[in-house]
Amino acid sequence: MIRLKVPATTANLGSGFDTLGMALTLYNIFTVKEILPEGEYTCEVIGEGVDELKDARKNLLVISYLKACEIWNVPPKGFAFESCNAVPLNRGLGSSSTAVVAGVMLANILSGWKFPEAELLRVMTKIEGHPDNVVPCCIGGMTVSCWDGESLRYVRLPALPENLNVIAAVPDFQVHTEDARKILPESVPFRDAVFNVSHASILCAAWAMGRWDLLRVGMEDRLHQSHRAKLFPGTTGEKFFSEIANHPDCVATAISGSGPTMIAIVHGAAGKLSQAMCRIFTDGGAGSHFFVLNCSPRGVGVMIKE
Repeated sequence: MIRLKVPATTANLGSGFDTLGMALTLYNIFTVKEILPEGEYTCEVIGEGVDELKDARKNLLVISYLKACEIWNVPPKGFAFESCNAVPLNRGLGSSSTAVVAGVMLANILSGWKFPEAELLRVMTKIEGHPDNVVPCCIGGMTVSCWDGESLRYVRLPALPENLNVIAAVPDFQVHTEDARKILPESVPFRDAVFNVSHASILCAAWAMGRWDLLRVGMEDRLHQSHRAKLFPGTTGEKFFSEIANHPDCVATAISGSGPTMIAIVHGAAGKLSQAMCRIFTDGGAGSHFFVLNCSPRGVGVMIKE
């Protein structure tokens, strides 16, 4: 039996588009129960995605596993696995990245642990297309990454302190990554590019130095969030940035990944802020629920039982 415990992630964090990401204490658990002949795959799904993910050959874990085996030129063994999913699908919390990371890790395990962390991360990023989710998903904590299509560079920053929590308000509608990317402009004004470079730099420096009072400024963005907020019903997106950002309990807020989940970093008790976040979705005509999470200092966990 091989069990992989893989964390959710929140990416971009406002100003760090396709660059910054943080692992969260919400997990998908993938368990390989039996090794099968090459080309044979079966999947049992529990929790999120029961209907969408039950076809093993179309499951992103299997697709990523086969792609990694192809890249490394190793024979792909078949397997039967169980996918126990707590991370909502297509909500901006890195559900696809959990499958990519698990698939590549599984390819490495079943080929005899041949490849180091740097190579695993390179292949994960190549499959995913960008590093902001898969890097923290694999290694944990808060990460800063850059990717040129072949080479990956990354730095792992400390996890959030224990007195800072992350609220993830998850609405009952989905936003597909492809749609969230299509809505972005092909070019931006030079001043907006400079704005994001300066604010992402402040965010990284503040995170590294423990200047949590600067997170609000550091997470301000002019590249993507105003466009992606248009995919939210009514004025829901605008209200998050006008009301939640100014809530007395809010340290900083952002669209999680490509949305539609909204995250807020909160100091101490999270009750009032989480209710306020869900109320905005309700006012926009959407149901929602929330998680109160921490930054996960660990990435994917592997347990093997003979």
